[in-house]
Amino acid sequence: MARYFDIHPRNPQARLIAQVVAMLRDDALIAYPTDSCYALGAQLGNASAIERIRNLRKLDDQHHYTLVCANLEQVGQFVRMDNAMFRAVKAATP
Repeated sequence: MARYFDIHPRNPQARLIAQVVAMLRDDALIAYPTDSCYALGAQLGNASAIERIRNLRKLDDQHHYTLVCANLEQVGQFVRMDNAMFRAVKAATP
């Protein structure tokens, strides 16, 4: 069942965020706005969600997915970057 959450960008309601997080933990998919359209998202490591996204978008099993981080510092939890690479990514990120 689809649900719509209208979350204020500057003053998000913690109650609504908690509901979305609970749904993600229960294997839900989300659609969220990007700068050009909408993207599908799921909890990191959720293999069934990846399969559902693959089926919805008709992707092959070699498709690369995007990891969305809250900020550039969080990227360091998932990848190793030297200083030159970090500066290049930071310069190319809004």
